[in-house]
Amino acid sequence: MTRDNSAEGEAVTGRLLILEYEQVKEEQRARIGFRDNLLYATLAAMAAIITFSLQSHGRPELLLLLPPASALLGWAYLVNDEKISAIGRYVREDLGPRLAALVPGRPPVFGWERAHRDDGRRISRKRLQLAADLLLFTVAPIAALVVYWASEPVRAVLLAVSVAEVALITVLGVQIVLYADLHRP
Repeated sequence: MTRDNSAEGEAVTGRLLILEYEQVKEEQRARIGFRDNLLYATLAAMAAIITFSLQSHGRPELLLLLPPASALLGWAYLVNDEKISAIGRYVREDLGPRLAALVPGRPPVFGWERAHRDDGRRISRKRLQLAADLLLFTVAPIAALVVYWASEPVRAVLLAVSVAEVALITVLGVQIVLYADLHRP
């Protein structure tokens, strides 16, 4: 291959990598919007379930709807959050270096993908986000179960359901902690 063909091939490769970058960033933006809306959906679902329970002449067993709703929405939140992080990791560790290799001697490309992770307060923000996620997706549903358990009478079959819900919420809580990304960049 001649030098002209090589340069042309590198230019085409560079354009394809930029196009790929634009596509993965668009997916990341869409996932961020969806993930953030899941927080509001979870709060709305919780409010609806609590309101329904209170308006149904004191039927605390309706609070047993809150843990599965929280788990479902929490899992969707977690999956999207992980994919958002995976896209950033892919851009930083794969796509950026491949594009930078086409233009040796230049500064690294997509600097923002690294720069925002170098903030000295990133870890404290991630810890606060972890606390907020756990509060919304695990503490609130467990609180609903405690309210149900404190009500009279607690039926055996619903007690068994509530114990299964504790297991479900515990699994979600463990996954939220495991995916919290609390390490330094």
